[in-house]
Amino acid sequence: MSRGALIGGGGGLATLVVLAIAMLTGVDPREILQSSPSAEVGQQQGGAPPADDPQAQFVSVILADTEDTWNQVLPQVGSNYQEPRLVLFSDAVGSACGTASAAVGPFYCSRDSTVYLDMAFFADLERRFGAPGDFARAYVIAHEVGHHVQNLLGISSQVQQQQAQSSEEGANALSVRLELQADCLAGVWGAHAKQERDFLEGGDIEEALQAASAIGDDRLQAQTRGHVVPESFTHGSSAQRVEWFRRGLDSGDPQACDTFGAR
Repeated sequence: MSRGALIGGGGGLATLVVLAIAMLTGVDPREILQSSPSAEVGQQQGGAPPADDPQAQFVSVILADTEDTWNQVLPQVGSNYQEPRLVLFSDAVGSACGTASAAVGPFYCSRDSTVYLDMAFFADLERRFGAPGDFARAYVIAHEVGHHVQNLLGISSQVQQQQAQSSEEGANALSVRLELQADCLAGVWGAHAKQERDFLEGGDIEEALQAASAIGDDRLQAQTRGHVVPESFTHGSSAQRVEWFRRGLDSGDPQACDTFGAR
């Protein structure tokens, strides 16, 4: 797949981190998670999943709430919102960006406007990265939807073009800005969910901030490599991810998410 077509999301998914998650996940390929009416099951092995799978229902609720927000907010910045597709999978899934294993974790494919979620990643988010809670999972989903918003606004394609003309270090730096902007857009959703629908409960914001911090490149590299290499960052440091998520959360305004113009 071409650089930038498959966009990693909540997991800070640099190569070493992907390997670490792969060792920890242990997903049984026969276990297929049930999709809600608004979702699809991306992996077609095994029997029919239970109709009341709570994880799939939770994902559906969060996705629907992001749609409420972006259908309202995006026209304010000059673009209509086109709702993304959602595919839940285990083991592996095929997308317009290529085939991805469960080790990749959640990702967004700009070529088919689809969010792909492997539910096993949420268990890793809690066990491996110390970020439990419903809103930590909601942050990951909202981050991937943030990539969809970037795609609709033409930001993703512009970044991919610039990356193709850049050095590896330059392409990584652009990726960091793209990912931090998706964090900020996730915060924009959180702000509207809190203000307009009273969606959040006590402690939810702290759960999301903990998740953003837990999957910063510096923290993940320290865990997997034992040292940090900033020029290889692709998603941003823990402090950066927390900062940009909070900017979106505090403002509720996508125009506050200009990571490309920031120093």
